[in-house]
Amino acid sequence: MVKILELHRALVKLLVVWSLICLVAFSTVEARVRHYRWSVNYEYKSPDCFQKLVITINGGTPGPTILAQQGDTIVVELKNSLLTENIAIHWHGIRQIGTPWSDGTEGVTQCPILAGDTFKYKFVVDRAGTFMYHGHYGMQRAAGLYGSIIVSLPSEASEPFAYDYDRNIILNDWFHKSTYEEATGLSSIPFVWIGEPQSLLINGRGRYNCSLLANPSLEACNVTNPECSPHVVTVIPGKTYRLRIGSLTALSALSFQIEGHNFTVVEADGHYVEPFVTKNLFIYSGETYSILVKANQDPSRNYWMTTNVVGREPKTPTGLAILNYYPTHFRKSPATVPTTGPFWNDTAPRAAQSLAIKALQSAIHTPPLTSDRTIVLLNTQNKIDGYFRWSLNNVSFSVPHTPYLIALKEKLNLNNVFDQKPPPENYDFKNYDIYSVPKNTNATSSNGLYRLKFNSTVDVVLQNANTMTANNSETHPWHLHGHDFWVLGYGTGKFDVTKDVAKYNLVNPIMKNTVPIHPYGWTALRFQADNPGVWAFHCHIESHFYMGMGVVFESGVEKVGKLPSSIMGCGETKGFHRP
Repeated sequence: MVKILELHRALVKLLVVWSLICLVAFSTVEARVRHYRWSVNYEYKSPDCFQKLVITINGGTPGPTILAQQGDTIVVELKNSLLTENIAIHWHGIRQIGTPWSDGTEGVTQCPILAGDTFKYKFVVDRAGTFMYHGHYGMQRAAGLYGSIIVSLPSEASEPFAYDYDRNIILNDWFHKSTYEEATGLSSIPFVWIGEPQSLLINGRGRYNCSLLANPSLEACNVTNPECSPHVVTVIPGKTYRLRIGSLTALSALSFQIEGHNFTVVEADGHYVEPFVTKNLFIYSGETYSILVKANQDPSRNYWMTTNVVGREPKTPTGLAILNYYPTHFRKSPATVPTTGPFWNDTAPRAAQSLAIKALQSAIHTPPLTSDRTIVLLNTQNKIDGYFRWSLNNVSFSVPHTPYLIALKEKLNLNNVFDQKPPPENYDFKNYDIYSVPKNTNATSSNGLYRLKFNSTVDVVLQNANTMTANNSETHPWHLHGHDFWVLGYGTGKFDVTKDVAKYNLVNPIMKNTVPIHPYGWTALRFQADNPGVWAFHCHIESHFYMGMGVVFESGVEKVGKLPSSIMGCGETKGFHRP
């Protein structure tokens, strides 16, 4: 009897252990597929104390942070509850290898998600880093539809730098006009510019001066609203913090600084940077960085974290957050005056930062030494039939009604879908004066695209120039979908293909997905067209892309797998959609 009881106990223990093993194994497998269920709505919010309609995800803006590990599959079940408006969400920095239909670019990779519909995005996060997501239909990003994606390394791997805690910050600019008002002004004669933002937000919080309004109470502006209290990052003295900082501004280039603290830049757009120390981080819309901050200052007080507009004459107050030293109360504002940051029109330090960003020595991905094709894109401002437009090589981009990916993969009648003539690959280098208002102000509009040979190496040179305003050249952050590129060089003046190519950095260039082109300058990129699909490449300033500042690349579309019918239903695919 005793032996039977002992045997029974042993079997029970064995079953318990086996159950635990199965549970752990099941949990491990389940952890690799991360499910999110989102509802996108319009709600009244006061991010900068001024109440307006904003787009929220599950009631919040910024939306939920996606946390994952390299190699995980992300599934987002998205309910469009806007009722009167379509949507699409782009997963910024995620290359969508094998799932180009999940890139979330309306008109390029999918039809928009109709009001009331539910759509499922499913993709793999194939590498670690700091990424973002945002609306890619109309100008919805500027209405609050955005958030963060944080992808950690596999459990057995380690970062090439040490820190104690990880925090995430998204910077944004904020306008009180609705995006419908803005888009209408941009599309009107006479042209109505959107103006400068009313506020700068740090993690969705800012502070507008309500006294500037004629009647703050009638216009629902309340500085005591907890929705607009400054964002707080609490730190423990002596610890090192990794701050992941991303920018999703609609217009502004920004500087970011922390009062009394230098910091070390270690990551850019998901790639390790040869570390460098600075007190100001210049960041452009679409970029992400990781910085290391040591909490080594007087712990009896708190410190300002600030962000300011650069590159445009600032008419927007400083964005504020608080670096709170524990155990000082987190609501105790610093007694100091917040710094206004670097001079807005001093381009030298911004160019110097661009040049300083190199690949970490132990993590260099060497680029091909030569390219198969070079495309030079002259960034200009033009008019079409009296309407202001942005253009590349005098061609302004327009989004087709039938997404390129579907049209090409399904072999539709392409003549009915988009312009079969590709955009020009160069401009009149010899005669064009980049320092003058364009003499030929009339552009043409096209939705043609560049067809790239699969696995070929492509150079893109972004050439900046004067706008239609005398003595004015703007900063443009350019973002490439579906790929990372090597940043081979920056320069001032007109790019010279016979001289400047020899100056390319082919030793340790950083890889990125978003990069600025500085006023009256050029930026040279190189990428491999090795990801089958159709991919947008555009200025990440919301109004500029809306006004035609973009192009589209196709390569290897015949290698793309079967397209899900859920991305169809618009243009020439109206009969294809099956929920």
